[in-house]
Amino acid sequence: MTDTESVTMTDDECEALLGRTATGVLSLTTAADEPPHTLPVSFGYDSVTSSFYFRLADADSQKGELAGRPASFVTYDHDGTYSSVVASGTLESTTDDETATEALAGFERVTIPYVDIHGEPPAEVEFTFYRLVPDELTGRKEATTEL
Repeated sequence: MTDTESVTMTDDECEALLGRTATGVLSLTTAADEPPHTLPVSFGYDSVTSSFYFRLADADSQKGELAGRPASFVTYDHDGTYSSVVASGTLESTTDDETATEALAGFERVTIPYVDIHGEPPAEVEFTFYRLVPDELTGRKEATTEL
């Protein structure tokens, strides 16, 4: 007989998951009396700098100013068992003078798929670009154990 439990993923397992997934959920802080602003996103992961890159639609005015806001991001996979990676840190604009050159190099190493969730063709949606250099990155997976 077997049972399932959640176990911590190794760094290599986290990297592998981040290399095969392209969508997830980004949550941004809001006022204390409001729930976090959470939205589905596509992303690219740069394993060289351990950074996440996002293409976010400008059309969502509920987000407000994004740069400098604490955020968490989760992506997951189900290939017979479940696994997920959660990153948390501060969202950075990729056009700030401090990060623009480094971000450009990161964008050259990633692919961010266009996911049509806006009801308009992606070519007609204005996007801005952000990155998340995680302060914390954790992975969990489902594992089976013998009873």
